[in-house]
Amino acid sequence: MRVPLDRQPVLKGELVEIRPLRDTDFESLFGISSDPLLWEQHPSKDRTQRSVFQRWFDDATASGGALTVVDRRNGRIIGTSRYDGYDEAGSEVEIGWTFLARSHWGGSYNSEVKQLMLHHAFGSVEAVVFRVHSENRRSQRAVEKLGAVRVGTEVDPHGRGENYVFRLGAPRFAGDES
Repeated sequence: MRVPLDRQPVLKGELVEIRPLRDTDFESLFGISSDPLLWEQHPSKDRTQRSVFQRWFDDATASGGALTVVDRRNGRIIGTSRYDGYDEAGSEVEIGWTFLARSHWGGSYNSEVKQLMLHHAFGSVEAVVFRVHSENRRSQRAVEKLGAVRVGTEVDPHGRGENYVFRLGAPRFAGDES
């Protein structure tokens, strides 16, 4: 029998520590978010603006599943991710809203964040869902590298085109030891 998912765990890897989002993380995350290249393939390019990011941050805080990613080498905040849409009866959860500082792109950081979150999630659910905007090819490739399979397309709830829906079942997860 699976245990209910703790959507705000503390997870530690070699490179990162993932912990619950705190109000005091705002300035660090806004500093990362104000880089326009973070959003070049994302429909919400205006997250570089403080008022827009504040709304995003408030929503993240209210979600009950938002996490902060910290670089273990220096203790600096380098990004965020989130568990959302937890369906205990359906045994699935969504992972998303992830962004990392560009200084941490192209290496192992995003992979470790996702691996830690997936290992934690698969202790409670049978499947993880990712929703990625159709124009966000970078994120599409990242979830495909995890083994997620595109299972559908949805209208973006903010009226900005389409989102691709990817699903990763526990047996397909390459890092799953069970």
